[in-house]
Amino acid sequence: MANSPQAKKRARQNERRFAVNKARRSRIRTFLRGVEEAIASGDQAAAAAALKAAQPELMRGVTKGVFHKNTASRKMSRLSARVKAMGA
Repeated sequence: MANSPQAKKRARQNERRFAVNKARRSRIRTFLRGVEEAIASGDQAAAAAALKAAQPELMRGVTKGVFHKNTASRKMSRLSARVKAMGA
């Protein structure tokens, strides 16, 4: 348990940051799930639109420190490859 005033403040700050990051991560996952569902439905136009909406959200997560840049790039690459494969 935090005893010093500094440690107590740090604990409060950590709780707030955790809540903000959790909300951000959840929002990004919702966008990614939208792309997955569009791919599963077989509608390439909807999947492409969902992917286009998900990309800025994912990259915003990178700038906010929720995801690593390479992780976001890998996710985008794999999703875009799957969307592209739907047309073939």
